[in-house]
Amino acid sequence: MLSRWPIRKKLSLQLALLVLLVAALSTAGLIGLYAYKDVVQSLSRRAGELPVAGDLSAQVSDLRMELHEARLLQDITERGIEPPLDHRIIREQFTMSLGTYRRTLVSYRDLLLANDADELRIGGTRPEHETVSKIDDILRQLSEMDRSPQWMADDLQVTRADDLVRKLQTLTAVLPSFLHERFKNFATEARGQYRSLIILNWVAAIMAATMLVVCGLLFYIWIFRPLKVLIVGSRRVAAGDFDHRIKIHGKDEMAELAAAMNEMTERFQVTCADLDRQVRERTSQVVRSEQLASVGFLAAGVAHEINNPLASIAMCAESLEMRHSSGTLSEPDQAEGVRTYLQMIQEEAFRCKEITEKLLDFSRLGESRRSNTDLRELVQGVIDMVAHLGKYHEKKVVLAPSKSVIAPINPQELKQVMLNLIVNGLDSLDAGGQVTVELGIREGMAEIVVRDNGCGMSHEVLEHIFEPFFTRRRSGQGTGLGLSIAFRIVADHGGQIKAESEGPGCGSRLRVTLPLAGANKELDHRHQAA
Repeated sequence: MLSRWPIRKKLSLQLALLVLLVAALSTAGLIGLYAYKDVVQSLSRRAGELPVAGDLSAQVSDLRMELHEARLLQDITERGIEPPLDHRIIREQFTMSLGTYRRTLVSYRDLLLANDADELRIGGTRPEHETVSKIDDILRQLSEMDRSPQWMADDLQVTRADDLVRKLQTLTAVLPSFLHERFKNFATEARGQYRSLIILNWVAAIMAATMLVVCGLLFYIWIFRPLKVLIVGSRRVAAGDFDHRIKIHGKDEMAELAAAMNEMTERFQVTCADLDRQVRERTSQVVRSEQLASVGFLAAGVAHEINNPLASIAMCAESLEMRHSSGTLSEPDQAEGVRTYLQMIQEEAFRCKEITEKLLDFSRLGESRRSNTDLRELVQGVIDMVAHLGKYHEKKVVLAPSKSVIAPINPQELKQVMLNLIVNGLDSLDAGGQVTVELGIREGMAEIVVRDNGCGMSHEVLEHIFEPFFTRRRSGQGTGLGLSIAFRIVADHGGQIKAESEGPGCGSRLRVTLPLAGANKELDHRHQAA
């Protein structure tokens, strides 16, 4: 039932428990304080009776002394001795002492009445009032005797007065005993009450601690634990686990928030699935379009490259056919022209064959056997081969001094790359120009730089230089596939090739980077798995 309550009601319940806790502790403390106050007040008020009772005892003693003096005076008079004092003087002293006693007794009675009105905890004053009433009766009798001027001269009257004063002394002595007895009983009562207050305080403290634990437990169950579940679930969803659903039992705001987040995640998952499907469809469409565009581009390039030699072949064949139809082929002066046409047909046919072979090389690029090879020796071998070609005898190719660099490569494929780069560099030179090949290690990779001081390249040429059938050779020859094949070979080796030039007339650089031996284990493992 409580799990269905909203958080506001749950927090109100916890606040009520805390208020009850504070009230219990405050009540226990106030009870103890008021009990202490009552004890102190009762002791203070009742203790004020003791000095007055002491004064009454002293004043009764004075009355007895005066009666004793009266007896001595009578004995002296009977013996015929002149008395030192007169009976009247002793009677006046007795009257004054009796008045003083009466006034003190009135004060004592007022204290009793005040304590009765305050309802002090030490106990009632009924025995004291009864004793005071008896004392009043004795005082009344003594006052009646004291009205006679010569009563002290009468031995019977003095004896009677002495008996009354003895009773008065006895009653006066009893007054403090009542209070002493009550103090003794009050001490026992206070001790029991002290134990009760201690037990009450312990019970209140235990109840307070229990309520505090219950409040903390309820706060954890209703607030902290659902928050923790929400945070953990949100992090899982944020990490990509869209199948996760947050589960919180109950019907409060936390459960509503969890349900809303689950609904949001489910909608997001459906949306992502739909977007993923659309992306796959669009990707398939783009791939198909790219494939068709590549096929079209390749077809256009092949058609463009083969069209020229085919046109030359067709023109030569047509010329030979016309001469054959006119019957002039048998003439001796036409033999040289026929030979020229046949050579042109042969050259153009071989040119078509070269184009198709390079296309086959371009399509066949893939996995090949590789071994750790000294790049300096490989590059030097390519330079030595190119240096013997007669058409480059007016141009120079040099290898800059360098140390040996070992890389895991396919030697034949990399020779083809270097041959393409060096030949392209030589083709861009004028007579007397130079191609320099530099070899070294840079940022943990083997680096080969083919540098020339030839015609250079524009920004447009740099953007398209590695595309198939793209060529800007000065001779107008070439298929435009050499650098494309070199790019694919270097990429297949896990390296990169980059063309650089400051502009036309400023020369150019072709920079090749390849993994060093032992630095391309991941690529080797991938090749072995393939």
